[in-house]
Amino acid sequence: MSYLKRILLVEDEPNLGSVLKDYLELSGFEVTWRLDGKKGWSTFKTGQFDLCILDVMMPEMDGFTLGKEIRKANEDIPIMFLTARGQKQDIMEGYNTGADDYITKPFDSELLILKINALLRRKEVSQLQELSYTIGKYSFDSKFRQLVIGDSVKKLSPKEASLLQLLCEYKDDILPRKRALEMIWKEDSYFTKRSMDVYITKLRKYLAADDQIEIINIHSNGYMLKTV
Repeated sequence: MSYLKRILLVEDEPNLGSVLKDYLELSGFEVTWRLDGKKGWSTFKTGQFDLCILDVMMPEMDGFTLGKEIRKANEDIPIMFLTARGQKQDIMEGYNTGADDYITKPFDSELLILKINALLRRKEVSQLQELSYTIGKYSFDSKFRQLVIGDSVKKLSPKEASLLQLLCEYKDDILPRKRALEMIWKEDSYFTKRSMDVYITKLRKYLAADDQIEIINIHSNGYMLKTV
């Protein structure tokens, strides 16, 4: 199973589009590249993407129009304009279409990757807020970090609650270890891996009152929350 973040790149300049696609893929993203706004819109409607990077001056449909259509179809997906149009009114129009970032050409490629990762993290955090889950006989309120069974209420620490919420989001599927480490601990190292293992052990203890619940260790991949 692939967990690469999927980027829709719409750029009409062939050389830049090709170089940028290769660079993004080398940086760990899955990239779909289209050469004009109309094809970009058609691709967006039929695909699943985590972020859009749009040029502005394009044939068939300009980037601002494309951005407006994308934003109407999906209120949450991050949109980034990458364009030579750097006048104040252009930048204002870009943000007014619903863009999350606006970068002018020429640009620093390393800074671009940092901005992309920041937008993706912001999206993930916003998706993991104020949700309630049912886990077997337990109920879990992520906003107040409360794990409840019967009359018993356990207040979780911030990391415990974040990890349990990710497990709930991936229920009956593998929560990749790398994703949890990067989202919660902000790094993937030997020490954070050991820390995550400790938190998994704590969560198993907290959920032990329902013997139908399991947190399974998927060797070299991550963990899976299951209810029998």
